Amino acid sequence: MRDGSIWKGYSFGYSKSISGEVVFNTAMVGYPESLTVPSYKGQILVLTYPSIGNYGVPSNIMDENKLLKYFGSSKIQISGLIISNYSQFESHWNSNTNYINWY
Repeated sequence: MRDGSIWKGYSFGYSKSISGEVVFNTAMVGYPESLTVPSYKGQILVLTYPSIGNYGVPSNIMDENKLLKYFGSSKIQISGLIISNYSQFESHWNSNTNYINWY
């Protein structure tokens, strides 16, 4: 950065370099939906809620209209995800998998 700031982090999931517009989401819940919403396609999403992953990723259940019940689309739309703290262990009744094993 121009001011000399250095931000350190750890990568998980996708292992290649990416670029994109950085956008923010301040919601406390619904992050699996946020990653799959087409309006975030190609963007790097910053989730401001401090702990992500603790309720895991739900399954691809369809509702009565044949739409995915818990996702904005059938695939991840974002190019990247920035979070403060990743919880490796999910514990929610609706969890099907965790973020590391998703897609």
